[in-house]
Amino acid sequence: MANILVIYYSRGGHTAQISRAIAQQITAGEHQCDVINLVEHKGEINWQQYDAVALGACVLYGSYHKSVFEFCRRHHEQLASLPNSFFCVNVVARKPEKRIPENNKYLQKFIELSDWKPQDVKIIAGKVDYPSWTWYDSLAIKLIMKMTDGPTDSKAVIDYTDWDDVKLYADHICQLTKA
Repeated sequence: MANILVIYYSRGGHTAQISRAIAQQITAGEHQCDVINLVEHKGEINWQQYDAVALGACVLYGSYHKSVFEFCRRHHEQLASLPNSFFCVNVVARKPEKRIPENNKYLQKFIELSDWKPQDVKIIAGKVDYPSWTWYDSLAIKLIMKMTDGPTDSKAVIDYTDWDDVKLYADHICQLTKA
C-alpha cells in the first residue's frame, strides 16, 4: 500500500475538486492519500512518509499563481526526491490537441519557469463558470474565449473535465510508486 501526497492550488475551487477526486480514487485503490491546499497549509510536510507526490495548479490569465512557483522554489528537492507528477488545469485543454504536453503553452510555461522539473505531467481540462467569477474575471475570460472560439454566454457553466480520465490519472500516480 502506497502513501501518496496530493498538493494543489485552486482559485475558484475546481482544482480542489479535481484534487479530491484524485485522492478518492487513490484511496479506493486501498492506498493512503493526503491532500494539501498549498495556500492554506502552513506547517511542514513530512516528505519521508510519502511514496509519491502530485502537485496540481490552475491557470488563470495565462499563468499560475505566484504561490505555486514559490512552493516549487522552496521544495523542489523534496518534490524531486519522490516519484512525482504535475497536473495543470486549464480551459484551453477543452480542445483535445491542447491536452498534449508539447501543445499546451501553459504547461510549457510552468516547466520553463519552475525550479522543480516534474518527471510526469498531466493536463486536465477545467471549467468555465461565469456566474461565480467576478465581473472583471468574467470580462477578461470572455475576451480570451472570444479569441479562442470558446463560450462567451455570461450564464455559461461548462465543466470540460473528463472525470473518468481524472480517475485514470489517479491510478497512474499510484503506478509511479512502482516505477
